[in-house]
Amino acid sequence: QVHLVESGGGLVQAGGSLRLSCAASGRSFSSYTMAWFRQAPGKEREFVAKIRLSGYRTHYTDSVKGRFTISRDNAKNTVYLQMNSLKPEDTAVYNCAAKLGDYGYELEYHDYDYWGQGTQVTVSS
Repeated sequence: QVHLVESGGGLVQAGGSLRLSCAASGRSFSSYTMAWFRQAPGKEREFVAKIRLSGYRTHYTDSVKGRFTISRDNAKNTVYLQMNSLKPEDTAVYNCAAKLGDYGYELEYHDYDYWGQGTQVTVSS
């Protein structure tokens, strides 16, 4: 069993930065592929970023490439999402997800094993 808790959300002006954290309880965090998803009001949930076990292989949705960086610290059981140059369209609830194993292909939200409750990110124009 893995329990995920996100933090770091808030209100920021366009062009600003935030760093989200997702702390995982339980053992074997390093054995989980981790990802961030987001859902804006009235819109479907969308994939944001994924990081594989080693931490060196990452994948991003096109709209955040060059602005967001996903990373992980396996010693701290935590995955991060550094968000720079934020835009109003980045406003959403962001949550992390975990799936046991290493996956080089795209995973849907429902493919993951565990999900956090989410943290609100609001970007004002």
